[in-house]
Amino acid sequence: MKRISLLFSLFLFAALASAQTKIAFINSATVMEQLPEAQDAQKQIDGLAQQWQTELNQMAADMQKKVDDYDKRKLIMSDKRRAEVEKDLQEMDKKIIDFRNTKFGTSGEMFTKQNELMKPIQEKIFKAVKDVADEESYDYVVDRSSSTMLLFANAKHDLTQKVIAKLLQK
Repeated sequence: MKRISLLFSLFLFAALASAQTKIAFINSATVMEQLPEAQDAQKQIDGLAQQWQTELNQMAADMQKKVDDYDKRKLIMSDKRRAEVEKDLQEMDKKIIDFRNTKFGTSGEMFTKQNELMKPIQEKIFKAVKDVADEESYDYVVDRSSSTMLLFANAKHDLTQKVIAKLLQK
């Protein structure tokens, strides 16, 4: 019985040793740079960010002007008027913070718009990666541009250009 178990173990070990895992990599940043629809989406996102930043800068400039005006006049204001102006300034500050959070916060409009525009593109890229990996018989494909530490990669296993070609042929 031990002999059969040992023989089985040797065959299993030999089978596992002969099976090679194929690993390749892509640079998704390069793919995104060369994909026209990704560039268009990024331009839309950048345009929105610039528009909202301009609005935010204008709100901040308006507030700074009112703060400067308040600082110049606070000594001649009545206590009641000073309290009113300070309340107005606090409300302006709150509006600026609310605007910033609404537009640029972790669940703000920028995040939502970025998700809306980029998710279909990312799904298309993932499908192309899977197709190329299947065609080339790779078991794993890692992203060289992500935070995964890839200390060395042989260029012959770089599927980036094949993924780009697959995406652009459709």
